[in-house]
Amino acid sequence: MGRVRSASPADTGRAVVIVAFDQVQLLDVAGPLEVLTTANRYGARYDVRVVSPDGNDVITSSGLRTGVDTTADRLPRAPHTLLVPGRSDWQRATADAGLIGLVSDLAGRARRVASVCAGAFVLAHTGLLDGRRATTHWELAPQLAAAYPRVHVELDLLFVRDGHLITSAGVTAGIDLALALVEEDHGADVAREVARQLVVFMARPGGQSQFSMRMTPQTRHPVVGRVMDAITADPSLPQGIDALAAAVGVSTRHLSRLFRQETGMTPSQYTDAVRLEAAKALLSGGTAQVEDIARQAGFGSSETMRRVFQQTLGVSPTVYRARFRTTAAA
Repeated sequence: MGRVRSASPADTGRAVVIVAFDQVQLLDVAGPLEVLTTANRYGARYDVRVVSPDGNDVITSSGLRTGVDTTADRLPRAPHTLLVPGRSDWQRATADAGLIGLVSDLAGRARRVASVCAGAFVLAHTGLLDGRRATTHWELAPQLAAAYPRVHVELDLLFVRDGHLITSAGVTAGIDLALALVEEDHGADVAREVARQLVVFMARPGGQSQFSMRMTPQTRHPVVGRVMDAITADPSLPQGIDALAAAVGVSTRHLSRLFRQETGMTPSQYTDAVRLEAAKALLSGGTAQVEDIARQAGFGSSETMRRVFQQTLGVSPTVYRARFRTTAAA
């Protein structure tokens, strides 16, 4: 697959360098590339260059051969943005001296450095993430924390910004990250136009969790599983510990112990988390009044919902609704 330049050599816009290498995750490269080049149709001026450590074509994770634009020595001296994708076997990437050297050199020149998915391991290996907050794909986050203990790993956020360094979660989160970069550079209107053109359902803000409480397998214990199913089936129903325990035929003390042992939360905390997720979806997906959303989500009153939002997210439901209309991390 050949590469088409997104701007002429004389372009005075923002130079973006995407590093490609063998077995790189294809969507880690293609997703941000498509966002940035589409943004040029709406007034942005991104000059996107794809480079590899040796200047040769690369074979991506899906087996597709993709070309690169140039070699590192022919890049702009100080690129505006460096974007580092990843590969699933990150150990092979961090053992590639040519790749690490290229990223270290480019990161030292760039005004902004970002990674997608396992690209965070490459940044961490260069030492760039020492003492900084970072994230990666939720499945790889514990490995990142273990391999690079000086990195403060956020386990499940879509993307995390610490200074000029931005790390994002897996695969499609690279699209969310790129939309956030477009918004930062050219405003929310341009980012929304790009999202609409690419038929992205909703540009997710960086602080959003990578996965849903309803989709995350958190227990194999049948009793706890039944309680979790009852809570997520309709969070608006009364979910007191006594009623939940009676429904599964155990004592309240036994249920509390099992639930905390299996999930690290009490049934009440899990209920609040599910209700919070339901409320966030309702706030971001429509124009219903906050009081109505509080009842639908199971909080009962807007004051109770506001208290949970403040305690968990640090913002009110109204502020959350406003912020969800932007890609920026809270």
